[in-house]
Amino acid sequence: MVDHNTFRSAMARLGAAVNLITSDGPAGRHGLTASSVCSVTDDPPTVLVCINRASSSNGLLKANGVLCVNVLAAHHTALSERFADRSSRAPERFSDETLWSRLSTGSPALNDASVAFDCRIASVSEVGTHSVFFCEVETVRTADKVEGLIYFNRAYHPIGERIAG
Repeated sequence: MVDHNTFRSAMARLGAAVNLITSDGPAGRHGLTASSVCSVTDDPPTVLVCINRASSSNGLLKANGVLCVNVLAAHHTALSERFADRSSRAPERFSDETLWSRLSTGSPALNDASVAFDCRIASVSEVGTHSVFFCEVETVRTADKVEGLIYFNRAYHPIGERIAG
């Protein structure tokens, strides 16, 4: 069996989109940065999101029953870092209300996200240290510019169209 550190080092070489997972509901508004997101099926449209079970986000997402996967663009690096900072709380993370709107589930959707997938949590499977959330997509909103932000080898990298400036 591969040890924990070897696996983590190897996974750092698997580039992944950077996402803000946001939610609002009975447990309150919350958000975190995550790269463990992928498509499951298009019928019904479903994505999966993996969240560490020890994270406070895990229980909040389960209690709210909804989430929005906000796929970040290159200019969102600082926002990603703010949502990844475990010492910051929801009011700090969502401090600029002009960046956010709400789609059908009421979860915060980043206005200029490359794409926002607004979802209802259909089921959750517990696997090792993580919960795997299977989320049925209710609404999709895409940005005009096609660009993204990936995390590879423990660093951010822009992809797609570049913003002039």
